[in-house]
Amino acid sequence: MRRREFITLLGGAVAGWPFAARAQQTDRMRRIGVMTPFAQNDPEASVRLMALREGLLKLGWTEGRNIRIDYRFASDAEAISKAAKEIVESRPVVILTDTTPVTAAVLREVHTTPVVFVQVGDPLGSGFVASFPHPGGNATGLNNFPPTMTSKWLELLMEIVPRTARVMYLFNPPTAPYAQRFFEPLKGAASSIGVQAIASPVHDPVEIETVITGFAREPDSGLIVLPSIFTAVHRDLIISLAERYRLPAVYPFRFFAEGGGLISYGSVPADAFRQAATYIDQILRGAKPADLPVQMSVKFELAVNLKTAKAMGLKIPESFLVRADKVIE
Repeated sequence: MRRREFITLLGGAVAGWPFAARAQQTDRMRRIGVMTPFAQNDPEASVRLMALREGLLKLGWTEGRNIRIDYRFASDAEAISKAAKEIVESRPVVILTDTTPVTAAVLREVHTTPVVFVQVGDPLGSGFVASFPHPGGNATGLNNFPPTMTSKWLELLMEIVPRTARVMYLFNPPTAPYAQRFFEPLKGAASSIGVQAIASPVHDPVEIETVITGFAREPDSGLIVLPSIFTAVHRDLIISLAERYRLPAVYPFRFFAEGGGLISYGSVPADAFRQAATYIDQILRGAKPADLPVQMSVKFELAVNLKTAKAMGLKIPESFLVRADKVIE
């Protein structure tokens, strides 16, 4: 009887060991919230999140071992607001936010939990930080474009189509509150070379089609697309309209060119997510966002789609092709 009692007790102890180990592991696991405005099945979301996980892994953080990542995907204003509440309620140690609307929604919900933002056009003007060197609050991260980027986009457009006489600046006000700040450098650069710059706010797919169709009727016209989640979500429509009306266009990210856009020049979102992993690592180890300066994206890439150029009857200069990081044939 004593031997059986001993075996029973031993068996109970052994059965309890995995549970205890799991409980201990759960105690060590740090929770990270990640919120992106792309749909879960959007390839661009997969690229960005994979880069984040790779960045964290290099720093010693592995999903399921010492971190748990809670993901939220939402693109329209109502869904973003709801998802922001949900991710804050999950009580993460730190939250990664992708784009200005997502960052704004999360910061409305939380004032103490650290937030690391990426793909934000104007963190200072949006009120996310007090300054780049000293953010001062619970948020820091990466600024993906300087406002002067719009003049660079115009320069690239003129290099491809020197006869361009008017350019449309396409943006969505709710998801790009920084639009006016970016438009000023474009307007100045356009005026200096005798090109008319026209700001064209759009709010839905119908407006996108109406505005582009109307603008393309005039000869020697070009298109510059401002980065925002709205233009990213509706990229297929914008690209197809530009090609249909043979409207030369410059886009802010390579995935636009890979989707059929003529040319793109901009920061690399995946690289920003890898950079963000370093800030998440520091915060998990005790650093405060207020002490981590906002960084500017340092990697930019130029892409050109030769199939689209051919369909539009455009000849891309050899000097342009030599400089391009990605030539799509």
